Amino acid sequence: MTVTRTQRLPRLPASIALLASGFCATAALAGVSPQEAARLGQDLTPMGAEMSGNTDGSIPAWSGKWRGAPPRVEFPGTGHGHPDPYAGEQPLFTIDAGNLEQYADRLSDGQIALLKRYPASYRLQVYPSHRDFRHASWIEDNVRRNALRAELVNNGEGVKGAHGGAPFPIPKNGHELLWNHNLRSTAWKEDAHYRMALTLGNGNRQFELTRYQVQWPWNDPSGTGEPALELYAVGLHRTLEPSRKRGEIILIHSFVNPALQPTQTWQYLPGTRRVRRAPTIGYDHPYGAGGFRATDEDRLFNGAPDRYDWTILGKREVYIPYHNYRANDPSLPLDTLLTDQGHLNPDLIRFELHRTWVLEAKLKPGKRHIYARRVLYLDEDSWAAVLADNYDARGSLWRSNLQTTFYAYELEGFHAGIAVYHDPVAGAYLADRLTNGQPPPRLNDASSFEESHFTLPNLRKLGL
Repeated sequence: MTVTRTQRLPRLPASIALLASGFCATAALAGVSPQEAARLGQDLTPMGAEMSGNTDGSIPAWSGKWRGAPPRVEFPGTGHGHPDPYAGEQPLFTIDAGNLEQYADRLSDGQIALLKRYPASYRLQVYPSHRDFRHASWIEDNVRRNALRAELVNNGEGVKGAHGGAPFPIPKNGHELLWNHNLRSTAWKEDAHYRMALTLGNGNRQFELTRYQVQWPWNDPSGTGEPALELYAVGLHRTLEPSRKRGEIILIHSFVNPALQPTQTWQYLPGTRRVRRAPTIGYDHPYGAGGFRATDEDRLFNGAPDRYDWTILGKREVYIPYHNYRANDPSLPLDTLLTDQGHLNPDLIRFELHRTWVLEAKLKPGKRHIYARRVLYLDEDSWAAVLADNYDARGSLWRSNLQTTFYAYELEGFHAGIAVYHDPVAGAYLADRLTNGQPPPRLNDASSFEESHFTLPNLRKLGL
């Protein structure tokens, strides 16, 4: 993204721009050595994952044999459902409350808690593991360049010198690993109707439907990633249901360096017919149906990292949601997916064994958040967080969350599907990013919208 592109949106205060240049000048040397970066495409994949499989063969070596739709998969293009390339496979085995001890070393604390909380209904259907897909060539090229030039700024609270993919494919610390998740390759444009379904412990259910439009300049193939205060995402979220909230609109501008340029948020409320700044929408501000999840739990974590200390706990082989084409099929009836038992229909969620990075966040002294500790599990092949265990101030597990993904052929990369936020204590759960019964999302459709769509004048126009 060029500087000119950024300046079309609201200008940054001059003091912030000068402050940014000062931080950049004092930052540490960028990137890893050329010798270490040369591992990409050798013993490491182009994205930075281990090329080899595991010792018992249950995790295969990365093949990367498919870029885009595989042979014999007919995909007309964006705006259509994504056919499952593994549709004929059957589960290898099932993990439930009766045999969880046998597999406990490959389960997260949250998965174990769910299996114990719902012994009669919750289970993990484990399928063969696959590592057949690879990202677009321009993303792989960017990641290779990022390895050499990306650097943390402002004590890890921002990134400089990267674009269009994981900035640190060979991460050395917790902040680098977190930014690999926050800035992983995803859609450049995303236009979708996403439903939320909150199921309470008593079986009562609340729904919300949102028109979700996001543009990610970070993933614009024509960008450069040079500006220190790069705008990396803009979003416009319009509530369509329920009727009492219909017409509410939120406009969001998010930056690569949130410590210097915090996320800017505006809100239109039909009752007042006015647009106002909404600086409280962020961090642990309640979001969505019933205010069940925190704002920064989008895709398990999203936003500024400054309230936590981040630590890499290592890598683990874990059963994680993977290649979930069936659950994310818009033609799947919603009643088939939802249950009244504290979780989605477990027969529709596919789990595979993969290596994950384990990232811990501990709340800093003097900082406030509803979660005192968070543990994220990041898929090594995509850098996307796929499991999250969140703990309260007493150290007790409070929420166990999962994020399904699938390889989107038009992106030539992995896309976030249904996310599920479980509260085992209350017996409730929230399913987000549901497309059941909705038009399939349009991803990277150049005709979807222009940058002017994500401006204050357009927000006022849409409100009227």
